[in-house]
Amino acid sequence: MGADATLVTERLILRPPDEADLPWLLEAMNTDAVMRHLAGVRSPEAVAASLAEDIAAFAAPDGHRRWTVWLRDGPQQAGTRVGRVGLFHIRSPAAPAVLHGQREIGWTFAAAHWGQGYATEAAEEALGFAFGVLGLPLIYAQTSDSNRASTRMMRRLGFTARPELGYVDPDYPAQDNPTTVWSLAAPHA
Repeated sequence: MGADATLVTERLILRPPDEADLPWLLEAMNTDAVMRHLAGVRSPEAVAASLAEDIAAFAAPDGHRRWTVWLRDGPQQAGTRVGRVGLFHIRSPAAPAVLHGQREIGWTFAAAHWGQGYATEAAEEALGFAFGVLGLPLIYAQTSDSNRASTRMMRRLGFTARPELGYVDPDYPAQDNPTTVWSLAAPHA
């Protein structure tokens, strides 16, 4: 499995981003519900620029990886995009210096596909890629206490809260601050 691999789980396919994802991103992902803990809905131009950045980064040797998550099988929805999961470099200037450039995992899923375990399944596969293929020793995750669903998922995935690394991020509204930081060490063989 190479650094640009498509990943497959029991129910999902994680594919590299593609320009054809843009209409879906604008319709299903750039909504008040999906973006409520991510600083809100963005302009179509900002969404398109972010997608172009994701495509370019996926091709770069040390770029971030944000896969588009598709349903793998099923009589009704096979081939349906359901969300995104990615491995990123922490870039927030507000983050403690020790976090700058460290790798983190993040996920967003279309509201129509919440509560079905897709985010956990995709995140587990991305973590396997991070630890197995990329050989990373530690992965971070960030959210806020206001995002209860992501906080529960971080616990379910085995992440440990790191309160000493939490910070206020001025790019997010007061209700989504402070940023809470979590970490997960690579499993030992």
